[in-house]
Amino acid sequence: MNICFIGGGNMATALIGGLLGKGFVAGQISVVEINADNRARLQRDFAVRAVENLAEGMSGSDIIVFAVKPQQLREVAQQLAPLLDKQLLISIAAGARAVDLARWSGSRAVVRAMPNTPALIQCGMTGLYATPAVNAAQREQAQNILAAVGETLWLQDEAMLDAVTAISGSGPAYVFYFIEALQHAAGELGFNADEARRLSRATFLGASKLAACSDENVSVLRARVTSKNGTTERALLSMTSHQVAEHIAQAVQAAADRAKEMGDELGMG
Repeated sequence: MNICFIGGGNMATALIGGLLGKGFVAGQISVVEINADNRARLQRDFAVRAVENLAEGMSGSDIIVFAVKPQQLREVAQQLAPLLDKQLLISIAAGARAVDLARWSGSRAVVRAMPNTPALIQCGMTGLYATPAVNAAQREQAQNILAAVGETLWLQDEAMLDAVTAISGSGPAYVFYFIEALQHAAGELGFNADEARRLSRATFLGASKLAACSDENVSVLRARVTSKNGTTERALLSMTSHQVAEHIAQAVQAAADRAKEMGDELGMG
């Protein structure tokens, strides 16, 4: 299959690198990118065809991947509409709904994807939704593209992509926020900046790997670290008294609400 990326930013770069690492060849990939420096970088780093013209870039493509900002998606889809000929459309633009992309482009075969930034190191998590017009072969094609940068989760209800956005899409920022807070706490305890950074990052990385490698629930792993009357219990009791878990749930709900609002706003017109 030949793939055309509309937009050559960070996420498109991650996907291109992941695809090439999974056995795709550069000749299968083209990129439409208006920025000349970005075009030069893509050609230099990946040897893919990078062009400015939309018609030239998507010519001969079986799949179009929209990797533009959500606010640009409508205009780009409308420009692309007269050029389409049964291609599968994949959008990684946050918030923009598949039904709206189908309406703007005139194509019913649309897959909406919500990846996250760890895709940049092939450790991403992507939620996927396909419109009814997407056939089994096209679903497999979309799966192969997004699986090149990490794990995938298919959803039956597009509305659940708002929840995916709140959990895994925005989730890396929550993790960075916690690491940042842990680093600050380490500094308050007397460690210098480098020591605080190393302690916090290594702890989070190790715990995440342990959770990923274990078949047991994270609550079991947490309990194993928590001795009666010990230091961990004291810290967790403090978090519980301050309702940290409840506040996290409220924050995630706020993100999900905003994701829905964005879909409403982007779909107007």
